[in-house]
Amino acid sequence: MMINKISELNALNTLQNTKRSNNIPSSHYEDEISVSDEAKAMAEAMFMQKVAEETPDVRSELVEQIKLKIQDPNYLNEATIAATADQILSAYGL
Repeated sequence: MMINKISELNALNTLQNTKRSNNIPSSHYEDEISVSDEAKAMAEAMFMQKVAEETPDVRSELVEQIKLKIQDPNYLNEATIAATADQILSAYGL
């Protein structure tokens, strides 16, 4: 059985001991990317679609709570109606 020489390890050690030159200005390494408005809009649309898919269509526990509140004759008053209207308008950005 023949074993090859191990002299190639010296070349590896020499390579590992070399140092990088710091003479290159740091501005040489600056990278920049730009994303088009169309790509941003597509990313936002994909995010909104994912959120819509993960959100249940009807929150039945909330519907039941609201039904019980509406059945209470003291619940529907001017203040409650005004607060509800304000929340609907603010949801639409008005």
